[in-house]
Amino acid sequence: MTRKRVASSVIKFIVLTVILILFIVPFVFLLINSFKENRAITSNPLSLPESFSMVNYMNAFDKMNYIAAFTNSLVITVLSVLFISLFAAMTAHYFVRNNTKFNQYTFMLMVASMIIPFQAIMIPLVKIYGSLDLLNSKWSLIYMYIGFGSSLAVFIYHGFVKSIPKELEEAALIDGCTRFQTFFRIVFPVLMPTTATISILNVLWIWNDFLLPSLILVDPEQRTLPLSTYNFYGTYTVDYGPLMASLVLTIFPIIIIYLFAQKYIIQGVMQGSIK
Repeated sequence: MTRKRVASSVIKFIVLTVILILFIVPFVFLLINSFKENRAITSNPLSLPESFSMVNYMNAFDKMNYIAAFTNSLVITVLSVLFISLFAAMTAHYFVRNNTKFNQYTFMLMVASMIIPFQAIMIPLVKIYGSLDLLNSKWSLIYMYIGFGSSLAVFIYHGFVKSIPKELEEAALIDGCTRFQTFFRIVFPVLMPTTATISILNVLWIWNDFLLPSLILVDPEQRTLPLSTYNFYGTYTVDYGPLMASLVLTIFPIIIIYLFAQKYIIQGVMQGSIK
């Protein structure tokens, strides 16, 4: 029995190590090539750089207009995640505490909407918003992120709200709290682990998203970091060195956030499986 456990542990370790290498290798190649010239990248992309020069990073920083793009990404991500978490928590709480047929069907429709791919509706979406002159605006993009991200968030919150004893809210109402005060003082603080998980997952999605901002944000001053990396693609050439550096500059902030917040993701997923 002990040998079987040891063999199983060794196999799991080997499999996880292989998976880890498969995920890390592309980033390592990206980081290595970000210090090389175009000729060195095209001739031998797997070789180490002759010198670790920061020229590519300086060119990328200037050409991307990094500060403006970073600010745009930060504003869009923070506001979108904030509104998604708040509105989804309130909606899920309302569905659970008011379990009418209408609310049940509405909840089922929200869950069913998650299977619709964005590519199926992106052309009509752009045409409608373009006819209303609502394109090229960060607020329009934030509004769309709220719409596309709320269904999953409501679905996750729904299971957690059902585990909160209704007696806590009734006691708060007896003590003189309004329904809004009960939600924000009693229910929402209890949902903080879930909120952290949903927020982190949405941050990873919105920060790295390219397709939706490319359809909405036309003005170069409105571009996010993923859109700014497209500046290094010419009609017939690609400036590979600064492009690699720009990709590193784009994903580095989100990697730092994920490393510090990964325990909340694991905690939330484990709690969700129990619910």
